[in-house]
Amino acid sequence: MLVVKEYVSDFLSLFYPRLCNGCKKALIKSEECLCSYCRFELPQTDFFDDRDNPVSKIFWGRADLETATSLFYFQKGGKVQNLIHQFKYKGKIEVGIYLGKMLGMQLKDHPVWEPIDVIVPVPLHEKKQYKRGFNQSEVFGRGIGSVFGRPVSTNNLVRISKTDTQTRKSRFKRWENVETVFHINKPEELRGKHILLIDDVVTTGSTLEACAQKLKEIKGVRIWIATIAFTV
Repeated sequence: MLVVKEYVSDFLSLFYPRLCNGCKKALIKSEECLCSYCRFELPQTDFFDDRDNPVSKIFWGRADLETATSLFYFQKGGKVQNLIHQFKYKGKIEVGIYLGKMLGMQLKDHPVWEPIDVIVPVPLHEKKQYKRGFNQSEVFGRGIGSVFGRPVSTNNLVRISKTDTQTRKSRFKRWENVETVFHINKPEELRGKHILLIDDVVTTGSTLEACAQKLKEIKGVRIWIATIAFTV
């Protein structure tokens, strides 16, 4: 039966080849989502192995964290921006899952990240999520969880009001924009938990900071942060 499925897959690929989401060239059988060349070209940070990395330093004096990391550097016009754009705005869910798996492989069995109990995505407002069809942070989190072996909490930390776009706002204005928009439905479910808070891109960190501050209101919570990309 497996041989038949592989034969059918090979036959269909002649007419409907799987394409790399980076360069649009055909993927070979062993490749998923990205070709080997594009994956090699992605600007990985390797911050996960350094507690005092540049992403962690964004939050020094602003949020009580264990550490933070980002999978890639984000550069305007680069491959990472293209991937995130396809994921968020073109509905390429498989890209978010794939990137989550990449980060999950970094965190898996690493002593700094091993204590984490649960993954909590930064929430979207329900109207924005309905319009987009999904929460990109949740999808990314499910990719992480599938490899890292941690559950994803999707209905506890919620966004209760919409915010203006963060583009072109100062750090203080960004903080003002998000400080009162998050709510925790069932704090008892997160009491004493070690939480991995995740988002797609970190720039000033204001949204993640606001989420972390809200989560820290729960007794015994410890927080780690991870994102797909870090703006250079």
